[in-house]
Amino acid sequence: MPEQSMRAVEISEPGGPEVLRLATRPVPEPGAGQVLIRVSHAGVNRPDALQRAGAYAPPPGASDLPGLEAAGEIAAIGPGVTEWAVGDRVCALLPGGGYAEHVVTPAAHCLPVPEGLDLQQAACLPETFFTVWSNVFMRGGLQAGERFLVHGGSSGIGTTAIQLAHAFGARVFATAGSPEKCAACARLGAERAIKYREEDFVEALRAEGGADLILDMVGGDYIPRNVKALADDGRLVQIAFLSGPKVELNFAQVMTRRLTITGSTLRPQSDLAKARIAEGLRAHVWPLLEAGRIEPVMDSEFPLEEAAAAHARMESSAHIGKIVLKVG
Repeated sequence: MPEQSMRAVEISEPGGPEVLRLATRPVPEPGAGQVLIRVSHAGVNRPDALQRAGAYAPPPGASDLPGLEAAGEIAAIGPGVTEWAVGDRVCALLPGGGYAEHVVTPAAHCLPVPEGLDLQQAACLPETFFTVWSNVFMRGGLQAGERFLVHGGSSGIGTTAIQLAHAFGARVFATAGSPEKCAACARLGAERAIKYREEDFVEALRAEGGADLILDMVGGDYIPRNVKALADDGRLVQIAFLSGPKVELNFAQVMTRRLTITGSTLRPQSDLAKARIAEGLRAHVWPLLEAGRIEPVMDSEFPLEEAAAAHARMESSAHIGKIVLKVG
């Protein structure tokens, strides 16, 4: 049986990275359809920072602790769980609570650690891979041969999107902020990485015929520019608004050029919707990971008690790929 108490990182009050503090919490118990995971590593993501700042509240019933993905071993199973057993190594999408030594999550949101990957790497998979698979392929409908643009190409989302789009035969373009980040995007499969401080991504994509699909997490003044960068019948998928959600846009071009503007957030979706994303990943993406055709891009690792430093690293935007916490 698992321990009765555990170390966890709490948000003491809304604010900067310094409000994260190490605390002791009771080990949660898995309910029906849930598993308890003894966490080895937890991924660090932008929504964690938004929650810490008081701008992204957990959904009803979710843990108040940050952390939306983790990898480790199953320590206990709840009633009705048949697909996993105690001791299985898994990585999982979480409703919250990953910054802790134990976490509960629906069993259907767990995936096996891909063969050839360790638990540190596996902890980097769920949040970004669920997000990219659901938005680029399920919602955005990316097809082989299409022109795909992802903003923030060196981020966790960006490095995942570049690799998956390239693996499925799309022509990949990415924006990034430095020569080093652009070089990383090119190594992962982008045929062109655009230094957004020096080049206009609209002109770059229009010169290629326009983007068939754009994945954007910037928002703000990027939204009308994205619309201009789309090819006729193109699709824009919005997953975040780092520069704000409000902008003036002439929708006549959406009608006349038959454009589609859509988007989603992952955390508030139903357990069933997330389970369906997991099924798609296991069928179509996990074989690519196990074959070594794609892999998580690692930036850095911090011990659990240095979660504040991990957040500071992420918010500096100096990182390339994923940041993780070493928990167990």
